[in-house]
Amino acid sequence: MACCAWLAASPVARCDPIQPNAQPRSERNPVSTPRAQPQPLDPVIADLEERTFRFFWETANPDNGLVPDSYPTPPFASIAAVGFGLTAYPIGVERGYVSRAAARERVLATLRFFAHETNQHGFFHHFIDMRTGARANDSEVSTVDTALLLGGVLFCQSYFDSEDPEELEIRKLADEIYRRVDWAWAQPRPPAIALAWTPEEGFSRYDWQGYNEAMIVYLLALGSPTHPVGERAWARWTRTYGRYWGTLYGETYLAFGPS
Repeated sequence: MACCAWLAASPVARCDPIQPNAQPRSERNPVSTPRAQPQPLDPVIADLEERTFRFFWETANPDNGLVPDSYPTPPFASIAAVGFGLTAYPIGVERGYVSRAAARERVLATLRFFAHETNQHGFFHHFIDMRTGARANDSEVSTVDTALLLGGVLFCQSYFDSEDPEELEIRKLADEIYRRVDWAWAQPRPPAIALAWTPEEGFSRYDWQGYNEAMIVYLLALGSPTHPVGERAWARWTRTYGRYWGTLYGETYLAFGPS
């Protein structure tokens, strides 16, 4: 996904400069009082942060929480984009862009949708219809995009921690969605985890190996309370790290460049 391209093309990027903590356009979503920050944000960063939040908030389908894969013509949703949106909503509450109640409503709609969405052993299709959730563009069942979705799901589970009935339901649904994923099923060549599966061709012939965005796949798989992978999976993931170590200005780092 080209998030920067989305943001540059979106109406929130073309509008007049946003004032920090400005009220979102929707009258249904009053803002909350922002928490004091340890240090004031640079105005450029504050502006970018709010525009990023507004992209997810304003382009998502409020009925099911699905976020488009591209903009301004959203042909289908991306489950990874939904995960990023779920992460953005609590941040929006903390920054005062939207009320906790409004964010809670959006998150709950999203989790209710995915609790009943078609899945394969807990994994979801990468691209789905913005309205119905049906498989779009013959897309694959994706391990990494499911993991990115789960990152947002679990972030919301941690954030919405009150005894409010809706927040209790958020935590319950998040737990169900995570526990349902059978990570071992996605290991046709154990201990590695495959990239994808389709009903037409079965599993991809490629497995995830480090270092790249799929670290979250292995972390969630190792930590699963119901269907964890064995510890050898981490050794398999890290065995290719040697290709990517580098040094710049005297600092050693692990590179993640285009493949």
